[in-house]
Amino acid sequence: VQLQASGGGLVQAGDSLRLSCTASGRTFSSYATGWFRQAPGKEREFVAAIFRGGSTSHADSVKGRFTISRDNAKNTVFLQMNDLKPEDTAVYYCVAGWTGSRWSYWGQGTQVTVSS
Repeated sequence: VQLQASGGGLVQAGDSLRLSCTASGRTFSSYATGWFRQAPGKEREFVAAIFRGGSTSHADSVKGRFTISRDNAKNTVFLQMNDLKPEDTAVYYCVAGWTGSRWSYWGQGTQVTVSS
């Protein structure tokens, strides 16, 4: 499975962005998918995930502002990010294939920069 993320950019605090991640190589609906992020000098952290049945999970730091969704027909997962804050600045990575202990597939990152 190859994952291609897009949609990052430079925005101001309070703005919105929508990240997309398109998968190739296998039917997307077979996998749980999600997003992680890594800010400069910090460890990579979980942002959100959507599971095969459609249930979702969001990190506390983004609850109420970010929403993960997916379009199985387009093999794409989205991360709608509203009310962005400078602390959301990071490289965002999409992932797929939750095994119960790790994510099997990682895409390349897309940079999100939020200015104050």
